Parts: sequence; C-alpha cells; structure tokens
Amino acid sequence: MPKMFNEITQEHKIFIEKQHLFFVATAPLQASGHINLSPKGLDSFRVISSTCVAYLDMTGSGNETSAHLLENGRITFMFTAFEGNPLILRLYGQGRVILPEHEEWSALAAHFTVPIGARQIILADVELVQTSCGFGVPLYDFKEERQILTDWAKKQGDDGVRTYQLHNNKASIDGLPTLLGVERSA
Repeated sequence: MPKMFNEITQEHKIFIEKQHLFFVATAPLQASGHINLSPKGLDSFRVISSTCVAYLDMTGSGNETSAHLLENGRITFMFTAFEGNPLILRLYGQGRVILPEHEEWSALAAHFTVPIGARQIILADVELVQTSCGFGVPLYDFKEERQILTDWAKKQGDDGVRTYQLHNNKASIDGLPTLLGVERSA
C-alpha cells in the first residue's frame, strides 16, 4: 500500500543518498508530445531541505527536462532499492532550471563536485512524497559509475561542450525551447 508524505523525512533522505541511480520524468502539455524518462547517476542528486531537491545535470544528447520545466514545471523523481529491503520512493513537484550564469548557481553548485560538462542544475520544490513496496523490482549489484560522459566533456573542453550544447540542447524533440536555448541564443 503506498504511503504519502508532505515532505522528505530523514529516513527518506538516507534512502535517497544510498541510491546510485534515480529516474527523472517530465512531460509537455501537448497530448501528442513525448513524455521524458531519464536515468541519472554520477552522484548528482542532493536533498537541499525537506521540500527542496536538486540534481546536477550533465550535457547530454537531449534536453527534454529543461524544455518541459520551462513550459509547465512538472517533474517527478523516482528512486528504487536494487539491494536490501524493497522500496520505491517518488518525489512529485515543480522544477526549474538554473544555468551556470544564473545568480543562484554558485550557492547550489556548492552542494556538488561540478565537473566539466555540467550543463545546468535542476531545482525542484517537492509537493508530495510517495513510497511503495517495490516487491517486483529485481536485485542488482552496483559495480561502478561510467566515466564515458566526463571523459568526453574533458576531451571537448569548455568551449567544445558549450558549442555542443548550442547545437544539440536548444529544443526538445517536440520542438519546445529549453532555457539554455532561450537564454544563450538571445
């Protein structure tokens, strides 16, 4: 039976901090638009307070989360236990994008080790926390983080990463603008 909470408890925070993988889901308002569901790792998620979370978003092939948040703000995070006691934890909320040139960047970036290739920070106000059993989730052993993305960014350098972002991260697959596309293309 799922349980609902108005905020992230200390028990939830401890569970979140132990996870090597989480999922981010966003969607456009247009019914024919594509729902985005992305796996994330690289020790990039932080609980800022009992009602606020953030993750450091690395440069990638798409930027759906930014486009959807710019359009409507809706975001869901999911954490699941792949070892130990079964549990699924979802955070529902309203998110926004913080780019490196924004005033808030420095204070938020202090929560992370920011590698080259960091694109933005996704900041979310949590409105609902839901836990459920996770009995059907298989058990997996964590081996290690992949270094491919950070190695690629180092090889590109700051200028190369920025050029890549301007060419590949300005709009969603449905053509919605991202904050990066709006602010850096202006």
